[in-house]
Amino acid sequence: MTKKYDASLLMLTVATGAIDGVSFLALDQVFTGNMTGNVLFIGFGLAGVSDLPVLNNLVALLAFMLGAVLAARLTRGASGPAKLPRSALVILVVNTVLTFVLAGIWLVTGDPGTVAMLFVTGLLALVLGAQAAAVRHIGIRDLSTVVVTMTMVNLSADSRAAGGEGAAWARRVGAIVTMGLGALISALLVLRVNGAVALLASAVLMAVGTAMVALVRRHEVRAAARVEDAQPST
Repeated sequence: MTKKYDASLLMLTVATGAIDGVSFLALDQVFTGNMTGNVLFIGFGLAGVSDLPVLNNLVALLAFMLGAVLAARLTRGASGPAKLPRSALVILVVNTVLTFVLAGIWLVTGDPGTVAMLFVTGLLALVLGAQAAAVRHIGIRDLSTVVVTMTMVNLSADSRAAGGEGAAWARRVGAIVTMGLGALISALLVLRVNGAVALLASAVLMAVGTAMVALVRRHEVRAAARVEDAQPST
């Protein structure tokens, strides 16, 4: 059943790549989804490397963790006929709305100043941290939607070249490609238009991914209901 979520999670991965492109290119070299990069930037900055915004990266790191904590708390113990709990879907919907709101405010007010930039960075990191924690319930380790490092390790280690069976190679390659595709889309928009439009496009991608998740979940719930109805009454 989890394979049915592949396409929707890949779309959310595109959205994450797009948001990371916006945050890095338009919010002063900060990742809001890829926390590995932020940890490295913080280390580089503390060592004295110039032009690295340690505070911005620290805000993103802490906000991402807070988002994951909140989402895990809200979905912990949730059960039901679908892999993805209803509360997790609600989190994805709220994330999408917040991203649209941020994009709209940015469009209206113009490029954010220093304080506003920290605020936008924190909220976007919060959103992606919550997204990552929410989709964990589906149970596809190669599609966390926010990072592809372990996906690349799994792809390589399980490949036929490494003596494996090449399991789930399409899903893993898809995760890597879609992350890069999202970054490409946002980079083109940031460089040729502005960060606000790029964030708006990211929100659209997130909305499509969330809608796809909701559709798969609805089919899953209906299938479980049909099975239940087919059970002989006692």
